[in-house]
Amino acid sequence: MIRFDVQPVSQEWLIQARAHQHQLTKPPGSLGYLEELGVRLAAIQKTLKPRLGRGAVVVCAADHGVVAEGVSAYPSEVTAQMLLNFQAGGAAINQIARASDAQVYVLDVGINSPVPSPERVRSGTGNIARGAAMTLTEAEQALQAGAQMARQAIAQGATILAAGDMGIGNTTAAAALTAALLGLEAQAVTGRGTGVDDVRYGRKLEVVRAALHRAQARLGDLAQAEPLEVLAELGGLEIAAIAGVFLAGAEAGLPLVSDGFPVTAGALLACRMEPGVRDYLFAGHRSLEPGHTRQLEALGLRPILELDMRLGEGTGAVLSFPVLRAAAAVMAGMATFAQAGVSQRLAQET
Repeated sequence: MIRFDVQPVSQEWLIQARAHQHQLTKPPGSLGYLEELGVRLAAIQKTLKPRLGRGAVVVCAADHGVVAEGVSAYPSEVTAQMLLNFQAGGAAINQIARASDAQVYVLDVGINSPVPSPERVRSGTGNIARGAAMTLTEAEQALQAGAQMARQAIAQGATILAAGDMGIGNTTAAAALTAALLGLEAQAVTGRGTGVDDVRYGRKLEVVRAALHRAQARLGDLAQAEPLEVLAELGGLEIAAIAGVFLAGAEAGLPLVSDGFPVTAGALLACRMEPGVRDYLFAGHRSLEPGHTRQLEALGLRPILELDMRLGEGTGAVLSFPVLRAAAAVMAGMATFAQAGVSQRLAQET
């Protein structure tokens, strides 16, 4: 079984950082959630002067056999086409990364394409409505590929790390995996993905239910089963790689930022494997996919942005990088009342 050495964030550093935050020259709480972000960044970096430099996003890509069930508004060949678009710098994530001082890394762990890729585990998953997505060995290989790409990004200077996704059909896999890990019904977590009509949405619900029923027959209570076994039954190769990105990032002690529904499925999986990952995790935004809210609730994460986005690719995660940098800068750069010679708030009369 794969193991990562993820150390929990120090509670002592959290206490010290909150105390420092309350001494800064502003009314306590006046910067809202930005203050809590700064406190968490300080505790992660073990300093009262946190700093975030260049960021990175690992966009993990793979195809899904479940597309054969008619669950997507787009054909599966779009996955390989978009991979080329990422590499050429023409996708939304490339523009947002450029504006947010982040490097884009593209990882093909499972595209169904004749063009070879050294990290590709297999050319797409199996159809989860009718059989397992992948073998346990393949799940581990995809996870390790994501971890290795994260380590490369960190070695090349990344100070904050996000994951992105590309894979036609992956919201179906993410819905099945999320329902399984959280013990929820299919309808609670299944959305319209790329914008399917009512007929395709109904079919998508049927497919998620069928996949869950099939996996339950093999593994029993899915919420109590081994996370990697649930992944192998219901997930995607890119979701496995995303979990690897977050596991390796947490092991290295970096702030981690989740994106939308498929990426947060990978984050949820990583936290089930190593609960300490949660200490390093921030939610870049809240997607319009209904299952994303259920994931965030399960992880206890508040989204930084609410922009009605549902593209994926890591766009919402990377768009939050400037906010996180600002939170670190406030924590590190503001003077305390004592340093600035500013009088503090009067004590309340009793």
